[in-house]
Amino acid sequence: MTVTISSDALDFLLITAAASPDREVCGLLLGEGNRIARVMPCANVASEPWHRFEIDPVALIAAHRVARKDGPAVIGHYHSHPTGLAEPSPRDAADAAPDGTIWLIVGGGEVTAWRAVAAGRRHGRFDPLTLACAEGPGASKRGTSSRDFA
Repeated sequence: MTVTISSDALDFLLITAAASPDREVCGLLLGEGNRIARVMPCANVASEPWHRFEIDPVALIAAHRVARKDGPAVIGHYHSHPTGLAEPSPRDAADAAPDGTIWLIVGGGEVTAWRAVAAGRRHGRFDPLTLACAEGPGASKRGTSSRDFA
């Protein structure tokens, strides 16, 4: 399955993560279905933000309220692994609800996409998705990226 994101949003994720080498950055993915229309950065309120993330609940509730008033839906979230790979960690799997949401993980200069499911191929919680960069500024230099873990 393919998830699409604009090249500008993809660049934003990479730049934001690179600018925070000591803390995980995080935020919400807004859009419809498997199309990410925009990313919404949120404060990481985790007690140990250097290796864990927790999206600010105030921002999460506000985004859901906007969605109920015909705004874009919250279809997932993103976070970074400052010293790790762009793949779910065992901690991510332990914290993830098997609700079908999209997870984008930024690490090592790349972004990968995952779906949180009940019996995923990665750590029993995540299935890999293909991440495709939609046309727009910078799309020709970035192209399409995907990573699949069996």
